[in-house]
Amino acid sequence: MILKAGTMLQDRYEILEKIGSGGMSDVYKAKCHKLNRLVAIKVLKAEFTDDANFVSKFKMEAQAAAGLSHPNIVSIYDVVDEGDIHFIVMELVEGITLKSYITKKGRLDVKEAIGIAIQVAQGIEAAHEQHIIHRDIKPQNMLISMDGKVKVADFGIARAVSSQTMNSTVVGSVHYISPEQARGSRIDARSDIYSAGVVLYEMLTGRLPFEGDTPVSVAIQHINSIPLPPRELNPDIPEALESITMKAMAPNVENRYASADAMLSDLEEFRKNPSINFEYTPSDLF
Repeated sequence: MILKAGTMLQDRYEILEKIGSGGMSDVYKAKCHKLNRLVAIKVLKAEFTDDANFVSKFKMEAQAAAGLSHPNIVSIYDVVDEGDIHFIVMELVEGITLKSYITKKGRLDVKEAIGIAIQVAQGIEAAHEQHIIHRDIKPQNMLISMDGKVKVADFGIARAVSSQTMNSTVVGSVHYISPEQARGSRIDARSDIYSAGVVLYEMLTGRLPFEGDTPVSVAIQHINSIPLPPRELNPDIPEALESITMKAMAPNVENRYASADAMLSDLEEFRKNPSINFEYTPSDLF
């Protein structure tokens, strides 16, 4: 169901325009007349409204994310059913996705990439502290506002860490999934760290670590292959930043950062001292 401009939901939210679309939902810019503010409304696509499983997953997104309050996470304001329309009311972030920004610039300079990576790590860590993992960290789910603030969006498949298992369907974008997600194994918060490492890799090099003709071929590379070190693609990347990137992307979860906070600590240390040596060698990580 495509909502037209002027449509009112709950006698409160006026649809202004469609601003995006994903696999499960359409996103609209709307005005909340009760609080006189602009919001984003994510509406479950009509083909899923008769599927109790999809509706449940959609509501779970709101329930998982609504409890998160952090400057680097898109806020969830409300979750509503109106007849057969199921929607989530969210903070409206005026800006572009990180994916669009990378595509536009080709690759980011070190200072900019670090600034974004630190904000992303802060958002992820805040979620992990609440026992929520994102499971779909990718630059398409990161919004850069007009003032440069970065916010992680779309906790569409987030669940409490304690109940986390991966089903047979690989959810999310295959270019960013961790090896354990690709295998369909149990995952924990370190899966988000791997994906954040892939995002950092892409920001610094302008390329993804693994490409392939099919999603399966890319997933297999996450499991079996070692990515080309970033400095081979861009020699201007400092050695310490390459170390951070590769440690985050270690295929063995035990060799990755133990937490987003640990990765954040190294990112901040690097920002203060770009010549720092972390002494992470490939043999330690792979």
